Amino acid sequence: MLCVFDVNETLLDLAALDDFFADLTGDPSARRDWFDLLIHNALALTAARDYRPFGQIAAACLPPIAATRGRTATPEHQRELGDRLRRLPAHPEVHDAITRLRAAGFRVVTLTNSVDAVAEDQLRNAGLRPLTDAVYSADQAGRLKPAPEPYQLVVETEQVAPSDAILIAAHDWDITGAAAAGLATAYITRGQRSPLPAISSPTLTATDIDDVATQLLTRHADG
Repeated sequence: MLCVFDVNETLLDLAALDDFFADLTGDPSARRDWFDLLIHNALALTAARDYRPFGQIAAACLPPIAATRGRTATPEHQRELGDRLRRLPAHPEVHDAITRLRAAGFRVVTLTNSVDAVAEDQLRNAGLRPLTDAVYSADQAGRLKPAPEPYQLVVETEQVAPSDAILIAAHDWDITGAAAAGLATAYITRGQRSPLPAISSPTLTATDIDDVATQLLTRHADG
């Protein structure tokens, strides 16, 4: 089976940005508000069949979040945020879990809304690029996830049936898009997340990437 990993929050820890948001706004929880606004904008653009690079959306969402705390985000802050996004650390279990999957013969790729150059930097700086067979960006499809085109891009390029691929993500909207495109799904509940209640359940639900690997390896062994 082809393992298709989302990157931000799924493999990489956005909590590393908390000190940046604390310095900018006085409130480290502003990071979560910023990311929620980023995703809200991305989903709205995708639903409207419009497209903007994910990094541009991320930068545009910083000033309004700073303003809610009575602060001003400058272009320098936006550039610093972009640089920090390229240097996020992996969650502690990720390296060993992916190593286990690869040793068992699973092919491992990533699919992110970030543009290709950012995704490559992120994986390399986190020490994960050597464990990744291919890096895919929604930018290559000209549509952001959860539109069907990014998932189709991966399975068509990898020459696998959608049912022979599993999308692994910590985002309910990503799981929804992948399932609609015919992929199996594994939802990461890290941070007490839960799947969207109005859609079909994910193929797998796991607490972290290590749990996903264990479940996939058990299924693989059972044949």
